[in-house]
Amino acid sequence: MEKIGDMEIYSHEEMLDRVVGKSGTQERMRFDRKVDDFLIGEAIRRTREAKNLTQEQLGELMGVKRAQISKIESGKSITYSTIVRAFKAMGAKTAGLDLGSMGRVALW
Repeated sequence: MEKIGDMEIYSHEEMLDRVVGKSGTQERMRFDRKVDDFLIGEAIRRTREAKNLTQEQLGELMGVKRAQISKIESGKSITYSTIVRAFKAMGAKTAGLDLGSMGRVALW
C-alpha cells in the first residue's frame, strides 16, 4: 500500500489478497482458476470472431454443438484438450505460453 496525501493506493495483488484471500489459500486458488478459465474462453471467443466464425461454425469444426461453444467461451467446460481442439479448429499450428522472465513454453 502506498499513501498519497489522504488516499491509500493498493496494487491489484494487494486488493486480491484483501478481498479474495492471500495467494495460496483455497479461496484464492478457486478465484484464480475461474479467472484463468474465463480469460481462456475470452481468447477463444476473440479468435473465433477475428476469423469471422459463428459459434455454430466453430462447433461444426470441433464436432460439438453451438451450446458447447457458448459454455467454453464463458469459461465453463474448459480443459486442456478443449483449448487445443478449439484453436486447432481455427487454424492455429502452434501455441505458446509466455512466462515472462522464465521464458516461453510450447503448448503444442
